[in-house]
Amino acid sequence: MGRLKFFSSELVLGSLVAILSILAALSGYQSSMADSDQIRYNVQGQQALTDASAEYLSANQLIVYDYTLYNGWYTAETAEKTEHYRSSFSEELNASMATNQEEPFNKAYYTAMYLEPQAQFDEADRLFELAEEFNRRGDALRLVLLISALGLALAAWASLLKTESPVRIAFGIFSTSMLVYSVILYLRVPVVAV
Repeated sequence: MGRLKFFSSELVLGSLVAILSILAALSGYQSSMADSDQIRYNVQGQQALTDASAEYLSANQLIVYDYTLYNGWYTAETAEKTEHYRSSFSEELNASMATNQEEPFNKAYYTAMYLEPQAQFDEADRLFELAEEFNRRGDALRLVLLISALGLALAAWASLLKTESPVRIAFGIFSTSMLVYSVILYLRVPVVAV
């Protein structure tokens, strides 16, 4: 029992209150910063997704336009009309016809036409993944805040009890345990590489 009284000493309880207060404040602040980053990357992801959808629709319209021009070129009755249609083809259709005139609307053509929208879809996915990583970081920091706040409450309550009280000793031990657990949790908080 004599050794356990160490956990109820004024020095230990005062140190616990100070350290747990700092840890709670730090984890609370970092949690709110992670929440801000999560919101920011979610908004950027939504913007990128909207832009990608618009680019995708534009690519679809260009493909339809290429099909229309190709049909006009294919059925043109004069060399002048043929040249008119051919000069209006998209760069992607011209490149595809240069490599495969029999089947110009092939996989390479569609890949080239959807290259920009696909890059924007990929960017939207990257931003949403970052937002989720910040969400996990914020959740982990909130757990640190919860445990350190509980430890702080126990240390503060213990400091109000009589020095000889077994409850003071128990609260001092629990508070110390929560400090150790909070530090372990804090060291395990995921770091987000942006």
